[in-house]
Amino acid sequence: MHEHLVALEERMQQLQHAVRQALTQGDNAQLGTLGEELRRAQRAWEVLCGLDSNPTRDQQPKPTTPEHPRDNLPLRDQVHQALTLLTVPASPKLLSQVHQAFFSTPLNTARLTTLRRDEERSFRSAPYARPYYICSTLTSDLLAPARALLALSTWSLERRIVGPLTQRVHFLTAALRLTDAAEHLSGEAELPQSVQLLLLRYSQNIHGYDNRSGTLDLTALRQAAATELDIHADEDAATCAAAAQRAREQLGDAEQNFGSTLRVVSRRHRTA
Repeated sequence: MHEHLVALEERMQQLQHAVRQALTQGDNAQLGTLGEELRRAQRAWEVLCGLDSNPTRDQQPKPTTPEHPRDNLPLRDQVHQALTLLTVPASPKLLSQVHQAFFSTPLNTARLTTLRRDEERSFRSAPYARPYYICSTLTSDLLAPARALLALSTWSLERRIVGPLTQRVHFLTAALRLTDAAEHLSGEAELPQSVQLLLLRYSQNIHGYDNRSGTLDLTALRQAAATELDIHADEDAATCAAAAQRAREQLGDAEQNFGSTLRVVSRRHRTA
């Protein structure tokens, strides 16, 4: 819980700074957006501290069925939806699969590289002016951008770092989140086929889950994913925490969100 409180407090400070900037610039539209984001962060902080007995659920996007598509959202908002549902960094391919399964439309993956670059330019020109940014995941050794893995700037550094075990931890965490979302959709109706196919693909790569029947058992899938996650989670968390501490000491705000620029050593210096 302490980690989540620290992350929320850091985010609230960022939003307060952005609100002051919007006030100075007279940007009323941005001010309203930032104010709502700040209120959500405050409510989440109160829930974690036990000050709110009726926590809201507006932090999580609500999955939709194919009968209720959300085609009108900008690409960055669609990416935000998918990442918020997964709660871990993800590749463009997975983000598109998740968005198609749970929000009825695939993502234009060809535009995601440009989107991330646009996000970095926006952040560098006006830091924290937006409620969130689609940012990079950092490698634990070099603190450089991990290839083809997107994250949210509102997540703590620890959640945006990839170590040797992190990919597996993310896979299992995503399986748990998708299982939860599938149960939210199911009720008494049959799951949409796109959701079933996505979870069946996950189930084929989770130790301890018997998928020989070809049918989807959400309870068994959750149990198998949680059991394996327990094996790796602590070691991975320690690696990411150490890397996050180095990043805070060595990198500025932009580099913490989008990675450091690796310096190329000239041949002359290498052979001197």
